[in-house]
Amino acid sequence: MRYPLLVCLSLFSASAVAQPPVAAPSPERQREIVHLVRQDCGSCHGMSLAGGLGPSLKPEVIRQRPFEAMVATIHGGRPGTPMPPWDRFLTEDEAAWVVERLIHGFPE
Repeated sequence: MRYPLLVCLSLFSASAVAQPPVAAPSPERQREIVHLVRQDCGSCHGMSLAGGLGPSLKPEVIRQRPFEAMVATIHGGRPGTPMPPWDRFLTEDEAAWVVERLIHGFPE
């Protein structure tokens, strides 16, 4: 009786972690977003995204954080902290694309 429960819990846990595929912006928009992240985000998170005023955005750090929480932080900011909302510049889908790229190592 315990084994079916363990199998169900394992399947539920795996599906909760899996992220839906993120639609990539157009190549031109990708270049704009990469520039935005490197310049604007880099001003707080470090030009190499290794940390500064804001925490590191390196893959080994980002992978430890919940995907949806990272998207929400980028899109909506963090009230009471220096992290501003970027919803004027990025859609939620674009914020998700940024997080996905950060997980895999952000492009130059």
